[in-house]
Amino acid sequence: MKVAWKSLSTVLLEDELLDKAFSRAKKAADRVDDPDRVFRVRKQMTRMVQTAADIIATECLDLVNAWPSLNHSPLFDVAMIDACVGCDDYRQNLATLQWAAGQVQKIAGQNAKKIIRTGRTDLMHEARREAYGRISSIMRQIGPALTWLSEARETLKRLPKIDPVSPCVVVCGAPNVGKSAFISALSSGNMEVNHYPFTTKQIHVGHFIHRRLQYQLVDTPGLLDRPMEQRNDIEMQAIAALEHIGSLVLFLVDESESCGTPYEEQLHLLEEVERLLPETDLMVVSSKADLLTPRPTMWDEVQAEEEAFRAEGGNTEPPIPLLLDARDRPCLSATENVGMDAMRLEVVRRVRAARPSDPMTLPEGWHRSDV
Repeated sequence: MKVAWKSLSTVLLEDELLDKAFSRAKKAADRVDDPDRVFRVRKQMTRMVQTAADIIATECLDLVNAWPSLNHSPLFDVAMIDACVGCDDYRQNLATLQWAAGQVQKIAGQNAKKIIRTGRTDLMHEARREAYGRISSIMRQIGPALTWLSEARETLKRLPKIDPVSPCVVVCGAPNVGKSAFISALSSGNMEVNHYPFTTKQIHVGHFIHRRLQYQLVDTPGLLDRPMEQRNDIEMQAIAALEHIGSLVLFLVDESESCGTPYEEQLHLLEEVERLLPETDLMVVSSKADLLTPRPTMWDEVQAEEEAFRAEGGNTEPPIPLLLDARDRPCLSATENVGMDAMRLEVVRRVRAARPSDPMTLPEGWHRSDV
């Protein structure tokens, strides 16, 4: 089940939900019309108790049903939820609302019987007050769950929307190696690009279209060269992207070390990513080629061919050679737009080679909603 977090309704907190329930209950009682005082009060009190319980139970169950089941969600979504808010808390708080819905309906049924079985109006009012008190007690118990869900919604609605069927390229590397600049130059995504570590506070998605097929470029937060258990929530979002959505991973390294991370530490991180993704096509790319000394020998040749490619409209697939550094590693410069078109065409070729030949077959772990 793919969910648009932004479309989820606002979570009413404890006091807001009680106010809504009790005000609706009073309006329901005001609509009762019976000339017999005892019958009128009985109907009013019964309707108030049942209406209040129905409103609260409906709100709780609607929340439970609107939020996606982790058992039926794509692996990427589950990993992102776990990194952002925690799957255990997610399940527990939704289960708390489901419990509350049953409890308030049970209370309404018990107190409605008390109202129906007495002919004294004072006992009817007392039964209604008792029901309201017990319902309010249930609401106090689920107040923390409602607060948690309200805060979680604000966090989750900032998650990226990723199409699990369209090709997805994950761009990763140490902080400040030029990932956001690379995606901004290559795609329609408007990335925040600054010259300090951890500019990317969460995962962002950019896109480019080649021959009517949309390619997704996922910008991950900078990964530090440290053990998995020491990583923070932002880094765990990047790990989730790497593990579950990449049909191709581009690992950017900054040989100039202007990013602030020593080259050797970047290579250690590369080794960890390779262990994490043994079956995913991984391409190591040297960023910031304009800072290399000397510049790559093919700089002028690649630049000229890319300019001609863009002048023709950029919809063909000419054999533009990759810009290579002194280690024969593909490199590029996002700031001077050299090597970018060559890299884009290489990404298209690699993704196409990795795509399943049967359009109805997806790689293991991918999720496709039935249309």
